[in-house]
Amino acid sequence: MRRKPNLIPRMERCSRVLISDPEVQRGNWRALMPEAETVYLELGCGKGRFTAETAEQNPKALYIAVERVPDAMVIAMERVCAKELHNVFFVDGDAAQLPQFFAPGEVSRIYINFCDPWPGNRHAKRRLTHPDFLLRYRQVLSEDGEIHFKTDNRDLFEWSLFQFPRAGFTLSQVTRDLHADGVCGVMTDYEEKFHSLGTPINRCVATVGPLPEPEEPSETPDNL
Repeated sequence: MRRKPNLIPRMERCSRVLISDPEVQRGNWRALMPEAETVYLELGCGKGRFTAETAEQNPKALYIAVERVPDAMVIAMERVCAKELHNVFFVDGDAAQLPQFFAPGEVSRIYINFCDPWPGNRHAKRRLTHPDFLLRYRQVLSEDGEIHFKTDNRDLFEWSLFQFPRAGFTLSQVTRDLHADGVCGVMTDYEEKFHSLGTPINRCVATVGPLPEPEEPSETPDNL
């Protein structure tokens, strides 16, 4: 993403929604919003349209948006501040750090929207639906916690459907054309663009379940 002009001053103007030391909040996120009924986490919030609109529709939920590209996150922060929302906070961090940021069972739901597909076998472990990441998510999700996953990349989606069960997640609401009968739920900016071009949107919900027995080496290819 192109470097935003006046990035630092813009971030400073939105500083009330930025958590600069997420490790300190570990196990105590609800102190930011004592009346919160649940904690939702979004990985890679981008420009924050989904973040802001979803939080606006669910004022009793506390939303934590993790984004490692400040030039995108500042736009999301400005959107949240413009709406005067007080149930959204941002973390400049990486999905691999989640167990450092959140205590076991602290998160009820994780949103993964249009993550980088990282095509090619050598990049497989960078995909946010790789079992290595899924096992990290389990560490912070509640016993009935969920992952809501959306992507326009069909290959990534089909590959991911095999990965969730490997990490002990049960799949539901699996669709390969989410908006076939009209717009369903809040869209991201990216999603709206590709939906308007006729690109089908894939979506599923993965719910925490028992971990499977150790498996034999998988024959499922990692290359997309």
